Amino acid sequence: MCGINGIMHLQTQKKVDERLLTKMRDSLEHRGPDDKGLFLENNIGLGHRRLSVIDLSSAGHQPFFSDNGRYVMVYNGEIYNFKDFYPELRSHGIIIKTNSDTEVLLQLYELYGLKMLNRLHGMFAFAIWDKMERKLITVRDRMGVKPLYYTFKNETFYFASEQKALFTVGIPLKLANDGLEEFIFNRFVSGENTLYENVKKVLPGHVMTIHESGKITNEKWWDLKSEIQNHPKIQKPIEWFRNTFDDSLKLRMVSDVPVGVLLSGGLDSASILASLNQQNFKDIQTYNIGFKEKEHNESHLAKLIADKFNYGFHTMQLEDNNLFEKLLSATYFQDEPIMHLSEPHILALSQMAKPAVKVLLSGEGADELMGGYVRYKALKYPSLLQTIAVIGNMEYFNTSPRFEKLARYSQIADPDDLVLYNGCNIYPKDISTVFGINSPPKNEYRMQILAEAKSIYPNNLRRQALYLDQHTYLCSLLDRNDRCTMGASIECRDPFLDQRLIAGLGSLDDKWLFTGKKWKYILKSAMASRLPAEVLKFKKVGLSVPWGDYLIKSQGFIDELDSFSKSDLFKMDYFGRINAPKLVENFRKGDTKMIPYIMPLFMMHIWLKNYANKF
Repeated sequence: MCGINGIMHLQTQKKVDERLLTKMRDSLEHRGPDDKGLFLENNIGLGHRRLSVIDLSSAGHQPFFSDNGRYVMVYNGEIYNFKDFYPELRSHGIIIKTNSDTEVLLQLYELYGLKMLNRLHGMFAFAIWDKMERKLITVRDRMGVKPLYYTFKNETFYFASEQKALFTVGIPLKLANDGLEEFIFNRFVSGENTLYENVKKVLPGHVMTIHESGKITNEKWWDLKSEIQNHPKIQKPIEWFRNTFDDSLKLRMVSDVPVGVLLSGGLDSASILASLNQQNFKDIQTYNIGFKEKEHNESHLAKLIADKFNYGFHTMQLEDNNLFEKLLSATYFQDEPIMHLSEPHILALSQMAKPAVKVLLSGEGADELMGGYVRYKALKYPSLLQTIAVIGNMEYFNTSPRFEKLARYSQIADPDDLVLYNGCNIYPKDISTVFGINSPPKNEYRMQILAEAKSIYPNNLRRQALYLDQHTYLCSLLDRNDRCTMGASIECRDPFLDQRLIAGLGSLDDKWLFTGKKWKYILKSAMASRLPAEVLKFKKVGLSVPWGDYLIKSQGFIDELDSFSKSDLFKMDYFGRINAPKLVENFRKGDTKMIPYIMPLFMMHIWLKNYANKF
C-alpha cells in the first residue's frame, strides 16, 4: 500500500520540475513512510511513497523498472494471488528476482498488456510509463478500493493518490457548482467528478491512457452488469458463499507484516473473525470503537466474539476534545468535508492499531452486496410509501428519528428518485423547505448506473438500490476507509469485495438476500454454525455516532457551533438563503430534527475553516 503521483507535460520540450514532483510525493508521506522514490526523464516524472507490506526488502523499491528498461511503474495496492503466476512467468523464461507483487504485475503487463487485469485478485491503482510508445497508462481496480485522482492544467497531466498532492503544486482548490449540488442533495459526489473544479477520478474498473500526442482514451476493463448477466447459475448458494468467502479471507491474509481486524461486533466483521478462526489463523488482534451511549454500542458483542476465538481485543472511546482533534485530522486526510461522520473514529482506531499491525481487515461491502441497510426495506412495498405520504404528518411518525425520516422519504413520488435518494438523510423537498435550494443536481452518473440496474433488475427497486450503491455509496465508504487507515499508515483490505462474491451475489435470486427479518440471509445462513446467536440476532447498529449530543454537550463543539452559525460558508451564493443562526437556535432548543440538516453544513464549515486555506 502506497502513495503514487506523477506529472506529464504534453509539450515534450518542457522538463518536469523535480522540486514540484517531490513536493507532490511527500504530501503523501502518511501513505508510505517506509521508502520513497522518483523517476524523472524530460517531460515525464513519477513519484512513490512506500508502505512495505509484501517483500519488506529494498527489492520492492519504486518506481519499478522492467528488465528491458521500456516500462516504469508506480503502484499502490496488493495483488493477493501474485505467487500463482510464478510457474507461468518461469515458463516464459522469466527469472523472478524479488518476493514482491510489484514485479509480477509489471511482468504480466509486459507479457499480456491490459488483458492480464481480469486475472488479478487484488486492489490497486497504478501508472505505467511506456518509453517506446510514449504513453502513460493509468489503471484502477474493479470497485475503486484504491484511489486515483487527476487533472489537466496548461497542457500538463497531473495524477496522485489524494487530491492534496494536486493542490500542493498549485492546482486551484475551487469548488465545482455541480459538485456542491451533489454534496447537498446526495451526500457525496459520484462517478469521475469530485467536489472540486477540474479534479477528476479514474473510474473503478477503468483504464485511462494519456498519449504524448495529447490523445486520451478511456476504457472499461471490468463491467459488473455483464459479470452478473453472464454468471453461471450457482447450484448451492450457501456452500458457494462460505467457500468463496473463506478463500477471499485466505487471499487477504497474504502479508509479510501482522494483520488485524476492525471489529464492530456486528455480523460482517464477526464473520471475518469466524472465517479466520475456521482456517486456523492464530494471534489475530481486533480493534473496536465503543460508545458510552448504549444504543450506539456494540463493544460487548465484539469482545464476546474475540474471546470466543481467543483473539486479542482492544477497544477505545472517542469523545470531547479528542474527538474534535480527530475530526480536524480526518478532514485533512479526507480532502473533502467528511460525510459518513465516523471518519474520526476509524482514524483513531487505526492509530491505536498502528504499533501492532500494518494491515486491517474491514467488513465493508457486505451491506451493499446483500441488502444490509434498513433503508432498503422502504423499497419493498412502494405502494405503502404512498400511504405513508398521506398520513405522515400524524404524531406517530414523530415518535422516533427513523419514523420521521420515513415520513419525509415517502414524499418522493417517482420510483427512480426513491432509488436515487435512498441513501440520503434529507430529500429534495426538505432541502427546498429548509435551505431554500430548489435545483437538484443532474446526477448523470447516478442515472447511468440506475439505467443499468433497471435493465438487470426490472421492477425491483431493492436490487436497483443495491446495484446503484455498489457504484456510488460503497465507493464513498471505500474512500473513507482508505483515507482514515492510510492517515495512520495502515492498509485496509475488504474480504467481501472479492470479484467472485460481487458478481455471484448479484446473480442470485432475491430470496438469498431478503429472506428473514433482517435480510443478508445468505451470510447469516453461511455463518450460522460459526457464530453465536447473540451476534446473529443482534439489532444492527453499525458505526453510528451520537453527534447531536456532542454538538450541545462537548465544549469544543459548543464553541464551534457558535462559529458555524456565523461561518463564511453562508457568504457563498449557493448557501445564501440558509438561516444558520435559526438552525442552531432550534437545535439547541431541543429540535433534534435539525441534526440531518446541520451535520453536512457543519462538516463543510469545518473543511472550509481548516482545510481549504492550507494550499
